[in-house]
Amino acid sequence: MMQVEDHTLIRIPTLRTERFVMRAPKASDFEAYAAFRASDRAVGVGGPYSREHAHESLCGLVGHWQVEGYGRWMVADEDDAPLGVVGLMNTPTWPEPEIAWSVFGGAEGKGVAYEAALAARTYAYDVLGWSTVISCIPPDNTRSQALATRMAATREGSFVHEDLGELLIYRHQPASSVG
Repeated sequence: MMQVEDHTLIRIPTLRTERFVMRAPKASDFEAYAAFRASDRAVGVGGPYSREHAHESLCGLVGHWQVEGYGRWMVADEDDAPLGVVGLMNTPTWPEPEIAWSVFGGAEGKGVAYEAALAARTYAYDVLGWSTVISCIPPDNTRSQALATRMAATREGSFVHEDLGELLIYRHQPASSVG
């Protein structure tokens, strides 16, 4: 006989910035997410990828919250249209937890990554109590390097990832120490 016990609940907080909602990924985000993962914009995260891989990755965004207690949010506009994925992540091959951002086609240049990454940084330091957080950026991704610099992150060398190659490390300061 089968016995059903309490369900595991995955708690993903919703953050609201001035212009965006950072929320849990959901099934209706899949087409926008799959289009991003299949595009040349995904090269910096190891892509382009198949729809199957995109689906696994979207599900992995939710699972990261369960396993690690933090993760990346889907950033949406006022109409709940997905604009990108921004938040906190860590994997066994990463040097330490990071603030990561990916903005979908059509949303770049509108401050989505900047506004959401600032909120993620605040969450890491003020809610999770982290003492440090980095961003890992491919050397040819000058837009992400500019964003990290705009956030007052400082460059601290690099590391070589087994799949992505060399990644530059940018260390983020808590908002209270950024002047």
